[in-house]
This record gives sequence, C-alpha cells and structure tokens, in this order.
Amino acid sequence: MCFQTKIIKQKQEIKDRFNVAIDTINEYNPIEFCSAFDFPKTPIITNASPNKAQLFNWGLIPEWSQDNSIRNYTLNARIETLDEKKSFKNVIQNRCLILADGFYEWQWRNKTGSVKEKYLITLPNEELFAFAGIYSQWIDFNNEIVNSYSIITTQANELMSEIHNTKQRMPIILKKQDEQNWLQGDNYKDFSFPYSCDLVANSLKSNNGQLGLF
Repeated sequence: MCFQTKIIKQKQEIKDRFNVAIDTINEYNPIEFCSAFDFPKTPIITNASPNKAQLFNWGLIPEWSQDNSIRNYTLNARIETLDEKKSFKNVIQNRCLILADGFYEWQWRNKTGSVKEKYLITLPNEELFAFAGIYSQWIDFNNEIVNSYSIITTQANELMSEIHNTKQRMPIILKKQDEQNWLQGDNYKDFSFPYSCDLVANSLKSNNGQLGLF
C-alpha cells in the first residue's frame, strides 16, 4: 500500500523533469511528509492535459458518489482488481502520473506490529519520479468540480517485500520510458510488474540504516 509520500522538489525542477507547464500549480508547496488521510492536493499530470502539471486531491471520488467519504477507501487501487471495483472500473482510462520523490513505509519488527521501523524509499539521489494513477472529477454540493486521484499498487518487489512484510504491496513506480505509455492508455495489466531496480530504502530510525539498492 502507499499512504505517505514526499515531494520536496521545486516547481522548476518539476517543469524540467516532466517537460510540462507549471502555471497551474501556483499553490504548490514542497511537502516533506504527505499523508493520504489529509487528502492533500499534490502535483499530477493527466492524459487529458499531458503538457501541464495540476494539483489534484489524493483520494479518488467517483462521479456517482453521494459524498466524499468514499475517498477514505480509494487512496490506493489494486491493479489486479481495477476492472472489478465499482469505484475504479469506469475510470481505468483516466490515466495520470502522480509526481513524487519518495514514499514512506513501515516494517513490522515483531508479529503483532507493536514494534515498527519507518523507511523512506526513493530513487538514487532522490530523483523525481511518477506513480501510476487514475483520476476522477466529482461535482460537490456547491456545484464545484473536485479533481481527485488514486495511486495504483501491485505486488511488492524483493526490497519492498522485506520492508512491507505484512501485506507485501507497493505503489507502481513508472520507469521514464513507461510514463507516456501509461498516460496514452496502454493495457493496464502490462504495468502489474513490481518495480525491479534503482530503489533505495533508508531507515529513519538510525543514520546508517540503508537496506540497499535493488
């Protein structure tokens, strides 16, 4: 799963990395610890507007929803069941790139989970990257459009299986060469592979707790 992310890069760095206009993210501020349960607005790129970055809320609200409470359950979307879940199956082709430079996960250190160790997972040098995502537009009770997204998750790779050692899931981190394929609507099942290289996990408990590079 993925419920805490990080994006501390400046707007110009986002523009340079993804070759997008950034005038639509004037309200953006770098976030060291971004909790999904705050339903924050973070930068994404949609397939409808692939040349600009925009701020959407984390927590997808389907257009048919009666209120926004559903977003508590749509922060993540399992890629294996996208076409089965009512919240997601009608927006599978609403593709987006969710921009980040890290995410956090907790490793259970005992069987009950009462002892946990927190890790920050990044690319080398904390480079910007994109999670695979889907998005929706919902009209609220003030007749205003709420744009929202969900991060797609898949089976954990070797590194994340060691860290997320309970449910063994991880967000889909797109390689650069796959970003446009995701946006342009390639079969989503082709992206169900766990990310297999260039992830660094650093324990936030100690100064020398790097698990490794996979």
